[in-house]
Amino acid sequence: MTADTTDSKQDLDSSEEKKSTNPKNKKKAIRYLMFFIMIIVVILIGLYWWFTRNDVSTDDAFTAGRAITIAPHVNGYVTELLVNDNQFVHKGQVLLRIDARDYKASLLQAQGNLERAKAQYLASQYLLEVAKKNYPGQLKVAEGQLEAAKAQLFKAKTDYVRQHNIARPATTQQAIDYATSAFNQAKAEVDRAEGNYLIATPVEANIGNVKSKVSDQGGAVKAAEAQLETAALNVGWTEIRAPHDGWISKRNVEQGSYVTVGQSLLSIVEPEVWVIGNYKETQITNVRPGQKVKIEVDAYPFMNLKGHVDSIQAGTGSVFSAFPPENATGNYVKIVQRVPVKILIDEGLDPKVPLAIGLSVVPTVYTK
Repeated sequence: MTADTTDSKQDLDSSEEKKSTNPKNKKKAIRYLMFFIMIIVVILIGLYWWFTRNDVSTDDAFTAGRAITIAPHVNGYVTELLVNDNQFVHKGQVLLRIDARDYKASLLQAQGNLERAKAQYLASQYLLEVAKKNYPGQLKVAEGQLEAAKAQLFKAKTDYVRQHNIARPATTQQAIDYATSAFNQAKAEVDRAEGNYLIATPVEANIGNVKSKVSDQGGAVKAAEAQLETAALNVGWTEIRAPHDGWISKRNVEQGSYVTVGQSLLSIVEPEVWVIGNYKETQITNVRPGQKVKIEVDAYPFMNLKGHVDSIQAGTGSVFSAFPPENATGNYVKIVQRVPVKILIDEGLDPKVPLAIGLSVVPTVYTK
């Protein structure tokens, strides 16, 4: 009985093993497993789409910032170069110095010209005060001389008429000649006095002439002051200082170099960095300022940057290109345009790893 029972159990186990090793059963199990995996994948894809359906992303995006080009206001040789490549500088820090000896000499000359112009202006003011007294006085003198000449003429004329009207025995030829000469001389004196009076008459015009000279000297003083200020500015411009905090970039000047006005010497890249994302026009439908943004940096995958949309440019990139398209001519092929979106970085920056401008990033805007 025991032996039969043992045999029956062995037969049952062998039959189950055969069933389990049946190829059909294996295929069924694999199909079930694949179907189950496909369902899981579809669910995961659906969930991913559901949670990211409002996210707008682009890989056409780069970091941007302010790069200030430093150029000199004056010409000259660089006597001191106080910065190096990629050095961080602070606002007001001296970057380099230009030989200032010629400009200091010009400053001294401008100071001398100003002192001379001020002296001439002061002298002209004194002359104006004198003219205000002299010209009216000269007019009064001329008036008095004219009156005196007329009185002398009246006396001479009276003598002349008397000498010519009295009987000849009662006078002499010498007296007649003297009266005639005195009369002619008195007329000449009147003419001369009238001439002097005419010369002295334009008192206001003469004073105005002196006033114009005063104004001219005042203008000369202002011109000298302007030249002095320009000379002082030139001396100050021989020291080039940093206008903002930032890093030295694109340095192309060395000590001893001769630099000219407007020549690009170096650039200063400010610490503030933002992102410009060039989104397709079909992507900005729901993009609005203030929306949160996740930013991935290709150069630093470990950075977890977060920001927000600051603004959307009022024009596509092609509009502001050097040669904007003219779609009203020739055949037209519709091309999806790109619209720059400015994104400010709120958190996640590492002070030890400053972001260089121009790096590739991938910003994702959460529109809802």
